[in-house]
Amino acid sequence: MNGKKILVWFRNDLRLHDNEIVLEALAKSEEILPVYVFDPRHYETVNGFQKTGQIRARFIIESVAALKASLEAIGGNLLVRSGYPEELIPGLVREYEINEVYHHREVAAEETRISARVEDALWKLKINLKHFIGHTLYNKEDLPFPIKDIPDAFNQFKKKTERDAVIKPCFEAPERVSVVQASDWGTIPELQTLGYQDFVRDERDAFNMTGGEAAGLTYLRKFIDSSAAVQGKNKVLPSRMSAWLALGCVSPRKIYWSIKQAEQRFGARNHFNQVIIGLLWRDYFRFMFKKHGNTYFKKGGFKNEAPPEARNQSSLFKKWKQAQTGHGVIDAIMNELNFTGFISHSARQLVAVYLVYELKVDWTLGASYFEEKLIDYCPASNWGNWAGMSGVGSDQKNKGSFDLEKEVKNIDPEGLYASTWS
Repeated sequence: MNGKKILVWFRNDLRLHDNEIVLEALAKSEEILPVYVFDPRHYETVNGFQKTGQIRARFIIESVAALKASLEAIGGNLLVRSGYPEELIPGLVREYEINEVYHHREVAAEETRISARVEDALWKLKINLKHFIGHTLYNKEDLPFPIKDIPDAFNQFKKKTERDAVIKPCFEAPERVSVVQASDWGTIPELQTLGYQDFVRDERDAFNMTGGEAAGLTYLRKFIDSSAAVQGKNKVLPSRMSAWLALGCVSPRKIYWSIKQAEQRFGARNHFNQVIIGLLWRDYFRFMFKKHGNTYFKKGGFKNEAPPEARNQSSLFKKWKQAQTGHGVIDAIMNELNFTGFISHSARQLVAVYLVYELKVDWTLGASYFEEKLIDYCPASNWGNWAGMSGVGSDQKNKGSFDLEKEVKNIDPEGLYASTWS
């Protein structure tokens, strides 16, 4: 072949199936150098909040280990380093005489800033950083409108994309890889190395999600197979795929096409439709971040007008995050979040509404706390949802449509949830 070497920089795309950059790199090079960097900025404490909590840190470690094992199974490996990508990747380029670097582009400010720093450092070496977009159901170029003209209202976005856009099939996973022979492939850090204590699983956690592509695909198959036993179209089964989606262990297109195949086997199911709507919301927020940038992080949001706030912010917020509000269901939800890193979408909406409208606490504090705690944290979905629930998001048509007491009854009609997580 041409003797070309391509460094594949894995970030939130920790899979081999439906991963365009892996197949493209293999097609265009003699050897690839798969790399993952544990960036210390992701594990810092900023303004009193951890950027990554213990539960998500464990999930990340498991997912990177699973990717390394998958590459080893097909003749490859994963080079693991800890440090700043803008310093480490240029060094690897020089050490292994790399000709080009591939990576998936992100949309939030911190992630794109890191990409820009890497790109600037590589430019000085006359090495190209090639950007790919592989985190969404719809490819940007397949949308029926340019990014600047994407409708701000979700229902319009959904209607036009479903009518006029095409969801492409998944890329196949490679059967073999040829990698650069590294002198030191590095080691994956343990929790303690990243500054965390040993993880102890809460016995009430019925799901106990494990990171990695294989675990995510196994969970997807089990979710779909369980649908065979569901009687009636209206019963809803929670998919809980979001943690694997957030790290790219499972691609959104893989989930979409698996659901479509399941509909052919079992017929229409309400929970299948809910999964696809969830994927569309995920796309919507990522494209909104691309269109509007940092507006989602501002307290006043798109209205430039924040919700009213109580004077005793600190004490009210502390009660909320420590599950000490005195509201049984709210405290149960916060306990589940704190001990497992996961709560349902409706539960997230409920505690957000309670924090913003009942306690009158700055919504960005809640969003920052979710960023720390959630195992499935994704900047666009987290901050987009919080802005929307706080009435300052891009889609003003959704403002004020949440019935708190109705949702309390839906989440815990018999009081069993509150008693479990009290």
